[in-house]
Amino acid sequence: MDQKVTVVVPTYDERENLPVLAGLLAALDVPNLHVLVVDDGSPDGTGALADALALDGPIPLTVLHRTEKNGLGRAYVAGILKALGDGADVVVQMDADLSHPAGALPAMLDVLRTTDAAVVLGSRYVPGGSVADEWKWHRKALSAWANFYVNAILRLRVKDATAGFKAWRAGTLRQIDVASVRSNGYAFQVEMNHRVVRRGMRIAEVPIRFEERAEGASKMSLAVQVESAVMPWRLLFRKS
Repeated sequence: MDQKVTVVVPTYDERENLPVLAGLLAALDVPNLHVLVVDDGSPDGTGALADALALDGPIPLTVLHRTEKNGLGRAYVAGILKALGDGADVVVQMDADLSHPAGALPAMLDVLRTTDAAVVLGSRYVPGGSVADEWKWHRKALSAWANFYVNAILRLRVKDATAGFKAWRAGTLRQIDVASVRSNGYAFQVEMNHRVVRRGMRIAEVPIRFEERAEGASKMSLAVQVESAVMPWRLLFRKS
C-alpha cells in the first residue's frame, strides 16, 4: 500500500486561498495524499470553509480547530502530532498562502523515498530555486542575511535554513521529539532543522520558486523577528 502523505496547513484568515490550495494538491499525481488544516479560529470563516471542503472537497481533508492563536510553531506542532497519530508515514509542512508551489511536492517526496534524507526542504537558494519578482531588494537582503546568520551560528549546512516547505519522514519527527519544540515563526523552522542535524541525520534540498502570497496579509510580527534573532544562540548553548 502507498505511504500515507499528510500535508499540514496552518490557517488564519486564508478563506480565499484554501480552496485553491486544495485543488492544486488534488491535481498532483501523489497517491494516498491527505490534507490536515489547522485553523486558529479565523474570523473570516476559514475554519467553516475547511469543514465544508472536508465534506465535499477535491481531496481527503480533515480539520483541527484550535481556539488559541499562539503562533505558527504551536499550530504546526499540534498538526504534526495529529498527523502522526492518524497514521501518516510522511508529513509535509506547507503554507496556505500559495507561496509554496504544490507542483514541487512530488519531487520532494521522490527524494525522501529514494535517498537517506531525514527531511527534504523546498529551497529558494539552491541552484534552480528563486523568489518572487515582487520581492524588494531589502526583503531579499534580509532573507539572505537570516540564512547566513543561522548557518554561521548553528552550522546547519543548508542553503535555506528558514524554509517552511518541508517533507518529513514520520520517524524523523519522532526522533527529534517534535512535541517538545517550543519556538514559533522562522525560529520554529530553524529549531526543527537543528534537531535533525544534532542527531546526525541529513537534510536534503529541492529547488522551488517562492511566490508572493496570493491573498491576505503577512503574519510576520516584531515578536517573531526578535525570537528568530535570539533562538539560534539559545539552541547553540542548549545541552539537550
